[in-house]
Amino acid sequence: MSQIVECVANFSEGRRRAAIEEIVASVADVNGVAILGYESDGDHNRSVVTFAGPPNEVSEAAFAGICAASRLIEMESHRGQHPRIGAADVVPFVPLKNVSMADCVHLARALGERVGQELRIPVYLYQAAAMRQKNRELADIRRGGYERLKNDIRVEQARQPDFGPCEIGSAGACAIGARDILIAFNVYLSTGDAHIARRIASQVRQSSGGLPHVKALGLLVNGRAQVSMNLTDYRITSIHRAVVAVRQAARALGHEIARTELVGLLPRAALQATETTFVHIDNFTPDRMLELQLARCLGAI
Repeated sequence: MSQIVECVANFSEGRRRAAIEEIVASVADVNGVAILGYESDGDHNRSVVTFAGPPNEVSEAAFAGICAASRLIEMESHRGQHPRIGAADVVPFVPLKNVSMADCVHLARALGERVGQELRIPVYLYQAAAMRQKNRELADIRRGGYERLKNDIRVEQARQPDFGPCEIGSAGACAIGARDILIAFNVYLSTGDAHIARRIASQVRQSSGGLPHVKALGLLVNGRAQVSMNLTDYRITSIHRAVVAVRQAARALGHEIARTELVGLLPRAALQATETTFVHIDNFTPDRMLELQLARCLGAI
């Protein structure tokens, strides 16, 4: 009975094409692992690489990607709009087929220990893999970014990593976790005022009393205000519901939605839950369907 785990690794490089391709190649070189897709953003200075395969092979591929990123990315000179703490910033495992969340927790913790020991990179475990409740939410781990963490990790007990040294080198730190499928979705507004995006993000995200299972940031990307969202349970808050909430908040401030974009892949059920007559995803193509990529690359649905 085949097992499939997905990993959606976020690397802090979105501008140097050669470095990005080398990181992707290091992941793809692991036998049994398929790259389902990858994309980069220069303003965020970030790349998202989605790959899948059997659990052990996916863990090996994740380690290879972390190794490459730690060699190619210098955090002291890194600048970008998106919060980050390290070269291999976020490495989550997602159960897809014949794999439990407990299996992914085991993968995350084993990889975290290996990265800490072999690469001497501080590792924080998050979401289902978290060993400390205060580290469960990624936003709490990344608060203040690399710049704050490099100082806090040495002097604050609460900021010490789960694995690895209590000091940060050129590759920064890494958050490794286990989670369910999420949808990363951006809404661009008809303004270049990032303050507007931050106000709207605060209104729609769960932590501020907004929509359940929505995390949101307000950023400035390509001269446009962007509400960057993670929908952590699309069954409860769909893309449609999230976009309607952003549109209402924007109109209350005298602005409109300019365009939307999907980051990574979308499960078929999430698309079916979206009223496409009201929500146009500008960069959506059938290649964005998770099930289609799994069938193409691994022969699995």
